[in-house]
Amino acid sequence: MNGENPLNQPHTSRIYDYFLGGKDNYEIDRKAAQEILQAWPHIRQAARVNRQFMHRSTRFLAEAGIRQFLDIGTGIPTEPNLHQIAQRTVPDARVVYVDNDPLVLAHARALMTMDNGAGATTYIHGDVTDPAAILRAPELTGLLDLNEPVGLSMIALLHFVESADINKIVSTFLDALAPGSYLVICTITADFAPEQVAAAQDVYRVRKLPAQVRTHEEVTSWFAGLELVEPGIVPPHRWGLEQTTEFAPSFDAKVSCYCGVGRKPA
Repeated sequence: MNGENPLNQPHTSRIYDYFLGGKDNYEIDRKAAQEILQAWPHIRQAARVNRQFMHRSTRFLAEAGIRQFLDIGTGIPTEPNLHQIAQRTVPDARVVYVDNDPLVLAHARALMTMDNGAGATTYIHGDVTDPAAILRAPELTGLLDLNEPVGLSMIALLHFVESADINKIVSTFLDALAPGSYLVICTITADFAPEQVAAAQDVYRVRKLPAQVRTHEEVTSWFAGLELVEPGIVPPHRWGLEQTTEFAPSFDAKVSCYCGVGRKPA
C-alpha cells in the first residue's frame, strides 16, 4: 500500500473480499463496491463463479500430478483457499502465495497459519509485473523445485494489470518452469456485456484502481505454445463441469470472464 492509510483508499482485494461475502474490508471498500454493483449488478455472482473455477482447476492440477503451486495475486484468503484444495488431494503439496499489498499478506499470515501436515505454504511480497524478482525470491527457491512441474495460477489478477506486457510476463514465468507445468488464468472480459463491464471498469479507474478488460484473442495469446486443456478459453462456469451442465448465453454476460488451463509440453 506504499504507506497509505487503508481507510483512505479502496483496494481491489478488499473489494473482491466484499463481493465474496467476506468481512476483511473497510467502509471505503464497501462504498466502491456498491458503485461497481450499480454498473455490474451480477459481479458478486461473477466473483463466486471465479472462485469455484479456482477450486476445480486446482483440484484438476493436483489430480494430474502437480505437487507444487505458485499462486500470484493471492488476495485476502477465503476458505477453502488454494493450498487447502490442493492438499486435500496431495497432502504434501507445496504452495507459494504472492501479492503486492502488505495488508493482504498480513491477512494471509493470520488466516493461513495452520498445521498443513506434510505440505508447506509460504508467502512473497511481490508484483506480477516483476516476474524475475518473484522467481529469485528465497521464499520461492527455498520451497519449490523449478526442475519439477509447477502449477502457476493467476486468477482474478491480470485485469488489474493495465500497462505491462502480459505475454512477456507469462513467458518469463513459463520459461523458468519445467515441462509438465501448468498455467491457470481467469480474467474479466467485455466481450459479452461491453457497456456493463466498461461502466464497472470506469468506477475502478475513477477510484484510482487499475482495471483492464481483455478479449478472447488476447487471453488465447497468453497460452501460446501450451497444450490447452479442453474446453479451451471459455467462461469459467463452462470449464471443468459435467458436459450435461447447461448455461444460457445470458449467464456468460453476468459472469463476463474468460479462463483457461494450459500445460507446458516436453
